[in-house]
Amino acid sequence: MAMTAIVLAGGPPDDVAAKEPGAPNKAFVRIAGVALVERVIAALQAAPSIGRIVVVAPEASHEHAALANAHERRADGTRITESLRSGLAGLPPDELVLVAASDLPILTTEAIEDFVAGVRRMDADLVYGCVEKRVHMSRYPEIPHTWAKLRDGTFCGGGLMAIKPRALVSLERFIERLGAARKQPWKLAGLFGWDTLARYAAGRLAIAHAEARASALLGAPVRAHVSPHAETGVNVDRVTDIALAEKLLAARSL
Repeated sequence: MAMTAIVLAGGPPDDVAAKEPGAPNKAFVRIAGVALVERVIAALQAAPSIGRIVVVAPEASHEHAALANAHERRADGTRITESLRSGLAGLPPDELVLVAASDLPILTTEAIEDFVAGVRRMDADLVYGCVEKRVHMSRYPEIPHTWAKLRDGTFCGGGLMAIKPRALVSLERFIERLGAARKQPWKLAGLFGWDTLARYAAGRLAIAHAEARASALLGAPVRAHVSPHAETGVNVDRVTDIALAEKLLAARSL
């Protein structure tokens, strides 16, 4: 059965959006002539495993040409959890939904299909996509990332995740607790556990341990999907990323 996909294209304008006159936010910035969110929608549209595509974006942007191929447009929220809630509203609570960032300039249909196939093999309510450093560096060494060193390897977060709508309440509660504790180490330790933090600091935290701790915190099974497709981890966060993305797209067309 085809999976519903939500594209998160909400939020206020930033430095990246300032490069595109009239862009509501960075999702609508054109990279090599095509808006970022339009590129993501196109990749999803071409994926056999994806059915309905819902875009969550500022209401004023709903008639924007970049969203023409989305099946539905919904209003974003002030916070990302509010946007996620808007996108998930009314969807079957027990069915996995793909959630994609809107700033993935070189996302491929192959990467989407691999992710969907992977999450369908997992017994999970929440699946977080990531990319191993060696995979990324072998393809896109010029693209910078923030890396997390684990026992299994060194990873960065990707732009794809999957969630069953029933897990949203637990996820929102966890994010609120994380926000309240983020500047207080002892509260973070209480949230994640001293053992987990010590293992991470020593580079001995395994993915399996992180999954188990996340599952305990959310009260729902959480898994990581390590993608062999580095494209899922290439996004546009900074103004300098625009030129890098355009260079990658130009190389792809050769």
